[in-house]
Amino acid sequence: MNAYTLIDGKAAAARVLVQVRKDVDSLREQDIQPALAVILVGCDPASQVYVRNKILRAEEVGIRSVEHRLSPDTSTAQLLNLIATLNADRSINGILLQLPLPAHMDELRALEAIAPDKDVDGFHSQNVGGLSQGRTVLAPCTPSGCLYLLEQTCGDLRGKHAVVIGRSNIVGKPMAALLLKADCSVTVLHSRSRDAQALCRQADIVIAAVGRPRLINASWLKPGAVVIDVGINRIDDAGRSRLVGDVDFDSALPHVAAITPVPGGVGPMTIAFLMKNTVTAALAQHQAQRSQSEAPCHSIY
Repeated sequence: MNAYTLIDGKAAAARVLVQVRKDVDSLREQDIQPALAVILVGCDPASQVYVRNKILRAEEVGIRSVEHRLSPDTSTAQLLNLIATLNADRSINGILLQLPLPAHMDELRALEAIAPDKDVDGFHSQNVGGLSQGRTVLAPCTPSGCLYLLEQTCGDLRGKHAVVIGRSNIVGKPMAALLLKADCSVTVLHSRSRDAQALCRQADIVIAAVGRPRLINASWLKPGAVVIDVGINRIDDAGRSRLVGDVDFDSALPHVAAITPVPGGVGPMTIAFLMKNTVTAALAQHQAQRSQSEAPCHSIY
């Protein structure tokens, strides 16, 4: 077996959170208390776990969290009213709407209702468009975490060929945009791609985000590739339920230079970058408010 590096997402997330805590302390010295509002609609067990973990991390780094739990029969109009209230509340810097929403709700309309400067998930079309243009915006947390892991593992990414497997709005598309901003050559593979395996074998970097357990095996990988596995799939393995990624980990190991495990790879980075986005949003909003208050008033008389 060739030597490989196991990319430790837990350790990387811990480093990010240490810096976030320092940034929060710095903001507090300026009488700024970063605050994150989390909205959970319904009783989905997985969503409840995710929300609980996000709130715990917020408290650990000194971010004030405000939780809004809404009943499963909440209407889209009621949700929009809550979002409007949070948009107008200057003490709230970030708004996180936990997905998925109940089937009767208009998810896109709700996400678009969140003020772009409080959109810490990076899902608003204004942030999506800005990211595609290479501007600095609040970017989706999972792709941002993946990019951090790549930079920590590979150093300079310029000129590397990156293959993104999957074209979702949450991971695949923003991941491709971030890699382009980092001056990678980017190929996006999806269910209609021809010769997907052959294209993937050309990649220096592979980001798997397709949601199919163990789809990517050694035959997809160039020797020495760096692999980021975003997939989290629960399977029944010999009567035991466990989590696996989109990459066949054991098959990939002899071929890769570095790879993320599942669990313990990308997952911790998502929450870490949610905290980072909240602090970034708090600072940007404070600077904007200060600029408005310092702007000269011109009398019309």
